[in-house]
Formats: sequence, structure tokens, C-alpha cells
Amino acid sequence: MGKIILRLDRVMADRKMSLNELSEHVGVSNVNLSKIKTGKISAIRFSTLEAICETLHCQPGDILEYDPDAEKEK
Repeated sequence: MGKIILRLDRVMADRKMSLNELSEHVGVSNVNLSKIKTGKISAIRFSTLEAICETLHCQPGDILEYDPDAEKEK
């Protein structure tokens, strides 16, 4: 079974936006955004994803990637 890979760090770097800036715009704590950025989450609210995409002017597919060959961490 594959794995969802989060690419938030790449999109933030492309937009030259810090975690603190994104946190202020999205209204999510630095800690929670850091977990999203590092892929240490098992779920994300659509409202959070929408706010991130609006702030970074991107599509969900820019942040989320499916790798069918990667195995999930247990």
C-alpha cells in the first residue's frame, strides 16, 4: 500500500514564507503546522488545507502527493 507525502515545506520555500508567517495567515499554531510540514500527522482538516492553499496560492495537489511504492510507517 502506498503513502501520502506532504510537500508543504517545498511550497513554503518556493513562496519564501516562514512557518511563523503561515501560522499567522492560516490561524493554526506553529506546532500543528510544523507537524504538517514534517508529515507527522495522520489527518488534516479541509478547512486547514483550504486556508493553507489560499495563503500560499496553490492547489492541494501541490502539497499532497501519493507515492504508490512507499510503505507507510508503522
